Amino acid sequence: MFYATSTKLPLPFDPLKALVAPRPIGWISTLSAKGELNLAPYSFFQAIAQRPAMVIFSGEGAKDSISFAQESGEFVCNMATFEFKDQMLRSSDDLPRGENEFVHAGLETESSGTVKPPRVKGIAAALECKVVTSFELKDLDGADIGRIAVIGQVTGVYIDDRFIKEGKVDTAAMRLVARLGYFDYAVIDEVFQMRDRSIRTRPSLVKS
Repeated sequence: MFYATSTKLPLPFDPLKALVAPRPIGWISTLSAKGELNLAPYSFFQAIAQRPAMVIFSGEGAKDSISFAQESGEFVCNMATFEFKDQMLRSSDDLPRGENEFVHAGLETESSGTVKPPRVKGIAAALECKVVTSFELKDLDGADIGRIAVIGQVTGVYIDDRFIKEGKVDTAAMRLVARLGYFDYAVIDEVFQMRDRSIRTRPSLVKS
């Protein structure tokens, strides 16, 4: 099957999210300029650079996570795990602006090291970020599509020591939750290794 996206969708459900999968979930915590706390999961989330470390997330319109990140210039990406899957889903409920999703989902906060927004207490890992830029996404015709993207530079990394083994993060042990299409999710609990030839010949990225 092939179809042009400019034509009528030939399937009853849009397959895009099921094809670009699995996608990591950025569980974004933010504070407004007034100090209102927000927490929401974003599956349109990804790391986009390593030196310096940068991540991006995007959502429809100026929802609290985006507007709060724009106001304060900071956000925390909590890495969602299977242990917190139910609370993560509950935090996606559509609440009035400024209502605390931590309280709504039955979660506690823990102070961050480099930014004001807190992380989820007990989370396996979190990336503390400061906003580099945010912008409205546009289509080929230059029309606004109603989505806003936020890029943040990672200024602090939290990792639960339980998941550090022999100097590496044990991703499988964390059991990170990923988003598929429709109502489908996946959990990362099995990994395999393949060595990229370019990595073997590339100069070390680790500073001595």
